[in-house]
Amino acid sequence: MTGSPFFLLDGAVQLPDAVDMGVPSHYGSPNIEQRHLLAGSAIVDLSNRGVLSVSGPDRLTWLNSITSAELRFLQPGESSETLFLDPQGHIEHAAGLLDDGETTWLFVDPVSVEPLDAWLNRMKFMLRVEIADRTPEFARIGFLAETVPAGLPVASASNIPLVWSDPWRSVVAGGHQYADGEHPGASWNWQEALVPRDQLAAVSTTHQAAGSLAAEALRVAAWRPRFATEVDEKTIPHELDWLRSAVHLSKGCYRGQETVAKVHNLGHPPRRLVMLHLDGSDSVLPASGAPVRAERAGEPVEVGRITTAVIHHELGPIALAVIKRSIAADATLTVDEDGQLIAASQQVIVPADAGAVADVPRLPRLGAVRRP
Repeated sequence: MTGSPFFLLDGAVQLPDAVDMGVPSHYGSPNIEQRHLLAGSAIVDLSNRGVLSVSGPDRLTWLNSITSAELRFLQPGESSETLFLDPQGHIEHAAGLLDDGETTWLFVDPVSVEPLDAWLNRMKFMLRVEIADRTPEFARIGFLAETVPAGLPVASASNIPLVWSDPWRSVVAGGHQYADGEHPGASWNWQEALVPRDQLAAVSTTHQAAGSLAAEALRVAAWRPRFATEVDEKTIPHELDWLRSAVHLSKGCYRGQETVAKVHNLGHPPRRLVMLHLDGSDSVLPASGAPVRAERAGEPVEVGRITTAVIHHELGPIALAVIKRSIAADATLTVDEDGQLIAASQQVIVPADAGAVADVPRLPRLGAVRRP
């Protein structure tokens, strides 16, 4: 793949620490670009992100058996999302899925393309499935709209337009939401279209563009987790409220399913996702991985980390962070950005009492006397 033609547009900038390397971070006005995205008048170049395909008659039952979502009944043109877990329930990869009746298309972050491709090929055994990396053929274009932008040359297969609709807007069948009250994800009508990569240059000149920073800011405001940013080697789905869109709690066995069930029914996730409203008076935005601290016995103690920090066009500086479950919702938090402390107020996404939903009766202790 060569460099994105979107870099030829006026004002195109890629930040050196951008999570999305290889595509423009912005075109000079990230806040205005957010508004254009919300209005449905702009698209985002996501051509750096990966596309895998799984074809063959066993594809859906096979994917269903090795991932967290219920995929056996996925219909042509229907979108879904699933997680690949290790045996202990930690997230190894995440993928958006679209099936066209003959092939299932996987929308993955760049870091997942090679390892997931290799792992899937190792796991197919004698099943009738074929895995391929289609990233050199197709580029992903993102937009916030109910319909595909006019004139976008969307690829199709088996007469199905290859457009993935993010299921984050609502709790999927078999899923569960830990967040209380009205959820900002309800208005997150994010879609991604596959376009032939050889038509990407034409797309860049015929459609208004917004940078990846604009998309990230709106994603954070929707509390939407992303594999490349919110996940580390210890992450389980409950911590990010990812049971909402990518987990079916009663579909049967898959790798990591025992942990998913135990934590949801009997335990609590050890960490929880929050959105932080950051003090912007010093115009400092923390980097991914910046420590989040809370006061304990008069001393600041590290209790979590920033996963994504952005400037939102209405909310100002905000961030997603993963912190310890035990931290009180009204705790005073600060973010340590290279020695500079940034005050932060916490908006709860995953509450401290998330999990333990099973109504399990308490059994009396052995030898205890039952009183009348």
